[in-house]
Formats: sequence, C-alpha cells, structure tokens
Amino acid sequence: MRQPCPFLVLPLLATVATGALMVSQARAEDAQSLPSLEVEDERSFPSDPGRTEGSTSYGSDRVAVGGKQVRDIREVPRSISVATRARMDDQNMTQLEDVARRTPGFLALTNDPGRSSIFVRGYEIDNALVDGLPAPISSIYGTQPDLAIFDRVELLRGPSVLFGGTGEPGGIVNLVRKRPTESFQARGTLEAGSWNNYRGVADVSGPLSADGSIRGRVVGAYQDRESFTDVTENQVGVGYAAIDADLDEDTLLSLGAWRQEREATPFSGLPVSTTGQSLGLSRSTFVGADWNRFENSSNEASASLTHRFGDDSRLQIGGRVADRSVDLKYAYGSTAVDPAIGTTDLIAIQRHYEERAYALDANYLKPIEAFGQRHELLIGADWRRYVQSLDAGTARGLGTVNVYNPSSDIAEPDITISQRTRTEPEQFGIYGQATIRPVEDWTVLLGGRLAWAETQVTNRNTGSVSSVKDSAEFIPDVGIVYDLTPDIALYANYSGIFQQQTGTNAALEALNPRTGEQYELGVKAKLGDSGLLGTFDVFRMRDKDRAVAVSGTTYYAEGAEVESRGVEAEIAGTILPGWEVEAGYTYTRTEYLKNATTASGGTYSTYTPKHVVSAFTRYTFQDGPMAGVHLGGGVRWLSSFYNVAGNLKIEEDGYVVTDLQAGWGFAPGYDVTLSVNNVFDEVYYDRVGGAGLFNYYGAPRNVLLSLKASF
Repeated sequence: MRQPCPFLVLPLLATVATGALMVSQARAEDAQSLPSLEVEDERSFPSDPGRTEGSTSYGSDRVAVGGKQVRDIREVPRSISVATRARMDDQNMTQLEDVARRTPGFLALTNDPGRSSIFVRGYEIDNALVDGLPAPISSIYGTQPDLAIFDRVELLRGPSVLFGGTGEPGGIVNLVRKRPTESFQARGTLEAGSWNNYRGVADVSGPLSADGSIRGRVVGAYQDRESFTDVTENQVGVGYAAIDADLDEDTLLSLGAWRQEREATPFSGLPVSTTGQSLGLSRSTFVGADWNRFENSSNEASASLTHRFGDDSRLQIGGRVADRSVDLKYAYGSTAVDPAIGTTDLIAIQRHYEERAYALDANYLKPIEAFGQRHELLIGADWRRYVQSLDAGTARGLGTVNVYNPSSDIAEPDITISQRTRTEPEQFGIYGQATIRPVEDWTVLLGGRLAWAETQVTNRNTGSVSSVKDSAEFIPDVGIVYDLTPDIALYANYSGIFQQQTGTNAALEALNPRTGEQYELGVKAKLGDSGLLGTFDVFRMRDKDRAVAVSGTTYYAEGAEVESRGVEAEIAGTILPGWEVEAGYTYTRTEYLKNATTASGGTYSTYTPKHVVSAFTRYTFQDGPMAGVHLGGGVRWLSSFYNVAGNLKIEEDGYVVTDLQAGWGFAPGYDVTLSVNNVFDEVYYDRVGGAGLFNYYGAPRNVLLSLKASF
C-alpha cells in the first residue's frame, strides 16, 4: 500500500491548526461559555433555519431545495427526502453515493469510492447544488464532495428547472454547508474498519468577535482505505473554512471555501462470460494494472449576502465558483471471457480534465397581505457557465489477463492523446413564483422560468467550433397544496422539462432541446408529536424529443420519448424519544414510448430495479442500567436489474443485505459504535455493466469501529 500523500494531509493539518487558534480566541473572549452538545442558533435572523446539527432526528420538516428559502416541507408540492447530520453520522455516510444508496428513489451505480453514478427515477444526476448554487457532478471524474463539511443533504425527485436550470429531469440534490455557530463547539471522529479503512474528522466552530457578530468554523477530514478487491485503494482529504458576519441586525454575509483532493488506484469491475453469466470469480479479483491511477483536486468557494427588510421581505445574492483538475490513467478488461480459456483483452485510457464552474443567483421575496391571507411573490435571476477541457487517449492491444489467476504486473504503455475538446455550456434564467393562499388551508404555487442556454464545443485539434443555442424558452412549474388537517397535506404538481442536446441530425442540423413534463400527486403527514414525517407520492414523467445515436455514424436520430412512472413512500424521524427510523419503498418503471432507432416499448433504464425497500433504525436507551447504550440495524432489498451489452444480457436477480450496529455513549459527549455490514455475507452484483467491465460485487461482511467526541 502507498503511504498517504503529503498533499492530502495538508488540509487536515491546516484545519487542526486553525481550529486550535479559534479555540484559544473563543475561550479568551468568553471565559464564561460552557461546552454544549445541542447547538441552537438563537439569533432572530438565523444563518440556517433548517439546520439539523445538534438533533438526533433522522427526519427534518424544514428544507431549502425546491425553493429559495427554508420552509416547511409540507408547503413544497414535491417529493423530497432529507439526510440529516445525525443519520449520516449513524450510518457512516461519507460520500454522496452513500446517501443515494439509502434514499428512496435514488440509486448509486458502484464505482470507486466517490466515483459512483447517482440515478433517480431512471436518470443520472448531472448537477449538484451547494446552498442552492449549481456545479457539475461527474462519476468518471470523481467530483462528488466529501460529506464532512455539510449539515444535511436535501434530495428532490423530479424536474428542477424552475430554480435549478437545465439538467437531467430525474431530480437534484442540494448539499447545505455547515455554518458557524454562536457558541463554541468542537467535535471529532476516528474510525477504523475492514480492509485498512481509516478516517478522521475534526470540526471546530464558534464566535470570532466578543459580541458574536462574526463567527467562524473549520472542518478537516482525511480517509485512507483499501478494499476487498486486491490492489485497489482510495484516499480523500478535505479542508473547509467558513465565516458568517452580521453586517447589521438585518444583513448577513456568509463565506465558505473548501479544498478536496482524492487519489485512488481505480478498478473498473469484472468481465462476464461469453453468455453474459457471472464467472463465479472471487470477490477479491482485480482486473487492471498496478500502475492504475486517479488523481483529483477541487477548489471551491461560495458567498451569499442576505438582507431582510422591515416588511419581512428579503433580498438574497449568492455566488459559487469551482476549479477542478483530474488526471487518470488505467487499464481494464474489455471483452467477455470464454470460461474454458479464462482471458479478457485489456484496454487502457488516459485523460486530463479541467473544469471551471461559475454560478450567480439573485432573488427577492415579498410577502403580501390580502383578503385575510398571507401571500408571497418571489422573483429572481441566475446565471451559470462551465468551461470543461478534456485531453483523452486510448491504448489497445495491451495483451490479455487470465481472470482465474490475474496479474496486475503489466507494462505501462505510452498513450497518444488523440482527443482534445473544450465544452462551454452557459445559461441565463429569469424565474418567478407566486404563493397564493386564496382561502384557509389551500395554497397555490404558480411558477415559471424563461431560459436562455448555449453550449459551445471546440475541437482543439482542428479548431472547429459547433454550438447549440436556445432563447427565451418558457418552462412552467405549478403546484397546489391542501391542508387536510394541521398535520396532513395533500399536494399536486406539474413541472416542465428542458434540456439542451449537443450534436447534429442526419441533415447536419443542430438538435432540438429535450422537453416534456411531470405530473405528481402526493401526501405528507406529521405522524404523532415526536417528529416523525411520512410521505407518499405517485408520478408520471414524459421526456420528449430525445436524440439517440445512430450506430455506425456520427449523427443522431431525434424524436425518442421516454416515460418514467412510479410510487414512492418514506417515513423518517423520531418514533419515541431515543428511537429513530428511516424507511422507504419505491416502485419505478421506465420505458421507451418511442425509440428513434429501434422498436418502442423497451426498458429505458435497465439499471433501475422495479422494487427497492430500504430501512434503518436505531434505539438509544434513555435511563436505567443500559442508559446510553444504542442498538441499530438496517436492510436493503433490490429486485432484479440488468444491462444489455451487444448481444449479452447481464443480470442480477436481486439481493437482500442486512446491517447491524451496537454502541455506547459512555460519557457525556463521547460515543463508541461498532457497525457490522452485510451480516449474512450475501454474494451479489451491486452493479452490472458491459462484457468486460463495470460488473461489481457488493462488499462482503465487514466491520467499522467509530469513536466520536463532542466538547
């Protein structure tokens, strides 16, 4: 195993040093302050009204996604889940893909840690929001953020064009940063687990001025782990700093910056037999080279200025910038294996990818009192621009590997860079939403967006430039909410779809954008008085005018139409004091209603199981001789899924995985927990893919021991 790279450790060392300085300052300025485990923002103008930190609940009834302010989740006529800080900590979620695996309707197609593809309602997510501001998210380039710096993850299912702009229509995630706290706090986590899995997190927050008007926070995390697969390893480090400043009692300035670095020995999965069947290989089998490498670095920053006026109206301006760089080179299997011979051909790729992402948003919210009811008018504008440069090459003819006795000792080839491109998508939008309460218990939301979008692609080898431009496209978003009781809300929603497409048709004309709509009906209910929330929804989405690549050509055929429909149910939160639960069920069907190149009626997203059940619960004894002891467990069941690669159908019949957990809060602020995952050592494919790659086993039985401390 390689030693941890110094550049990965630097963010953590810097964080610890900064944290020590902040602790000294906070204690010097406020010798009377006492440590607090329950973090409450008592300011009249809280920096994050939806904060979940300091609560043990697995549910939250306050969300920002689906709007431009934090509001009651029952007021948003959309299907939304929230992964709270407590749930992420209890279930050892460190990457965004971990949340996706355990959230109803979402799916993670396994790759190296931090490089898995995230799907929802049959579509891969291509953008992720941080505090409502977008940047691209990519599986192959590993741009998932580590979760140590976030308070919660809000997951919205369905189109998000109104406030999120163009993008895949399945859904979007909003990661909400940890914000500085009014009182001093310090937290730390140490973890050790199977396959040399080690992780540490340090988190310090508190006031930086005597009156508390300026507050700061620093977080550092570092993880070094190997895998049940031979040769592979993965290291990630992140350092984060944030400052919140009250410019006056009605104006808040919030700043945040973070750097993340990831280094890995990547593994692209296993091949299958020439009939598409599993070869029954050991779960430790590695197909690739010992020089396989992946390096990713990301520098990001965000800022927001919020001003509240005397009439309760609010102006908010925000921006985000991301600068990312990726270098990768690795070999993988490319052909199916004849079981009698046992070999697969090797291919290697090399890529250098750079990405700069910019996003700006300004919005104004105005409350209006009329007809005895309170209404709201929101207007805003946003802009984003990405600059993505790619240098890529492929090497074939590297020889073969016998999968029954694999060797990673393969000569490293010099790969010629043959593809050099620069892609520059840019968009500007004007949006608005009126929240009207015509009578008591009824809320109508009328929204829409005018979108201008242009994507320019430059072939840096030839200098040729192609572009696609769409102007003043209107995308509606309409919803209605009826409060059946003070605790139960029924809702209906109509959302439009808009997504640009690059390339040309057979006449060498630019492709039309994808359009369509989604209809969703649902109910949200507060169950009891302890903080348990239940949701149920049905949806049908039509994705129209899709372009499909024509085999053997460089052009696309237009006119394909996909339907995604299903049912989703979830409960999350506190059943009784000390008893937390998150559980869900989804039924999803995706189908080609029209296919531009083949017969209609086939499944669109073959990776997406029709049925998924997931649940996790944890109970902490509140008193008596077992006070502080907690027991937990979870289960995930997926029905069958498959992929078609050429003439091969590669299928997983479905699986059930069970996890157990036990721990002890042995002193105030201290907790030790042992998690045993895949208790029954189920052998299954977590992902199926191609003839020679992207077939991944799920992890065998493994353990993780964690120690948490709060001051």
